[in-house]
Amino acid sequence: MYDAEPLKPSNTGWLIADVVEATSAFGWSRTQPDPAIEQLLNDPQWQPYIVFPGEYAPAERVVDQVQLEPGRRPLFVLLDATWMEARKMFRKSGYLDRFPVLSLQPEQLSRYGLRRSKNAEHLCTAEVAALCLELAGDQTAALALDAYLDLFTEHYMAAKRNQPLDLGSQAHVRVQPFLPS
Repeated sequence: MYDAEPLKPSNTGWLIADVVEATSAFGWSRTQPDPAIEQLLNDPQWQPYIVFPGEYAPAERVVDQVQLEPGRRPLFVLLDATWMEARKMFRKSGYLDRFPVLSLQPEQLSRYGLRRSKNAEHLCTAEVAALCLELAGDQTAALALDAYLDLFTEHYMAAKRNQPLDLGSQAHVRVQPFLPS
């Protein structure tokens, strides 16, 4: 997570941890990466993928599928920041250069309306995570995260506009199957 990103009310990175139990979050540092992220990246049970648009990476690093070695699980490394900050993180994190770059090709444009990228194909962090979960075969978690993102966005916009919530809205209905009983 870039600098003040975790403190921004529009940040969707935290939604991932609410849906996916095995989630870690680290503050980003160009010169001194957190020792815990280095330990995680070097753990042999994981096969790290840096999830970022392939247009920003050397072609030899770019992959569009997850291909796991036997006994390893995918570890998706998402750069949680604005697009300008995320590009900086990608360029200046030399400790990530040894890993493949998973370039996602979403079938739809971002529906996240709280912040905008100049490139309509760029997704918010939670949308990227949902696509990664789908690639990893966890369709239920992917659907739950998508539903949770829609609900988060609806609540954020209602608060911003000082409007009452519609508890019968489509976003509320979509998230119901994923809530604890």
